[in-house]
Amino acid sequence: MRRLRDAGLRPTRRRVLLAQLLFARDDRHVTAEMLFSESIEANIKLSVATVYNTLNHFTQAGLLRRITPDGSRSFFDMDTSIHPHFYLVGEDILIDIPEKLLLARMPEALPDHQISRLDIIVHIRRKPTDI
Repeated sequence: MRRLRDAGLRPTRRRVLLAQLLFARDDRHVTAEMLFSESIEANIKLSVATVYNTLNHFTQAGLLRRITPDGSRSFFDMDTSIHPHFYLVGEDILIDIPEKLLLARMPEALPDHQISRLDIIVHIRRKPTDI
């Protein structure tokens, strides 16, 4: 697969199969568990560890962006541009904030450092319903 080669990754059979599952749809946020379930449904025999390792390789190569909204579970975003997210607490769902978010001023990096990325995650939860 050309996308893998262009990113500097060797297109192994497993990487190609997972890339086909992952990139066949529009931009989305997936977890390793979600992609593992999709591989089972597609009758692709892989271990969860292989899915995790492949997602990590894709992230290191710049094909995905890892987002960890609650510090325990990682989502992998196919849109690697800088953009903010809503995290639906209690539902474990990550979605893009649709409008552009403007910062009045970016913070300065420490001396001898540069900003490598910016993550803005707004944690939200459903309002309680009155009964």
